[in-house]
Amino acid sequence: MPAQPEPLPVTIDRFSPVPLYHQLAEQLTSAITAGWVKPGDPFENELALTKRLGLSRPTVRRAMQEMVSQGLLIRRRGIGTTVANQMVHRHAELTSLYDDLIGEGRAPSTQVLSLQTGVTDEPAAVALGLDPSTPLVALVRLRYADDAPLALLHNWLPSAFSDLTAEQLQTDGLYAVLRRRGVRPALARQSFGARMATAEERRLLQLRGPSPLLTMTRRAFDSEGGPVEYGAHLYRSDQYSIEVLVHER
Repeated sequence: MPAQPEPLPVTIDRFSPVPLYHQLAEQLTSAITAGWVKPGDPFENELALTKRLGLSRPTVRRAMQEMVSQGLLIRRRGIGTTVANQMVHRHAELTSLYDDLIGEGRAPSTQVLSLQTGVTDEPAAVALGLDPSTPLVALVRLRYADDAPLALLHNWLPSAFSDLTAEQLQTDGLYAVLRRRGVRPALARQSFGARMATAEERRLLQLRGPSPLLTMTRRAFDSEGGPVEYGAHLYRSDQYSIEVLVHER
């Protein structure tokens, strides 16, 4: 039989105005971030928590679902609930994934799967405000975080960047490479979504079985409105989230 997960310390105050499910989710989250359990460890299930803490099943279920939604826990049929791998929490800002990983203390690395020049791609050219027949530079990269595959990155650049090399892109992020050439993205339009991974995407990202992916497309331009890059990126949903700051207009 698999080892039973260690019960994490939880104290429920039934006289507090804070909802019981939120108290539970907050304390379990703190225990995870404090390192009481490690990524991949089995996690105490709803029934065990219900009996141990004297809470109702719906209360525990809501707390657990909140943690799943935050990417802290993963539920798999036949396996149960486990602690998720460390997630990348990315702000919806004009930054690169490489820089975000560095900022979170992670170790990014890149495998360049394809780098082609003179490529004609009508949707990418139109997205960059160019004639549909304009030749572009097309590259496909697999981005790793701490030696684990995190994202599959497709990018198209104007032909002015035809001298980019795979070596440059393997040792640094695309935006850092562009900055060294005096090119700085100043404005971008980003769209987010989700879809199921194809068999090839599952292979590259080391996913098992049907798996959802987060998607992002981005059109970036410099301060004068010149095209910089068009990207269509895919992220493992169990290791990546996007934060958006919303304010009243």
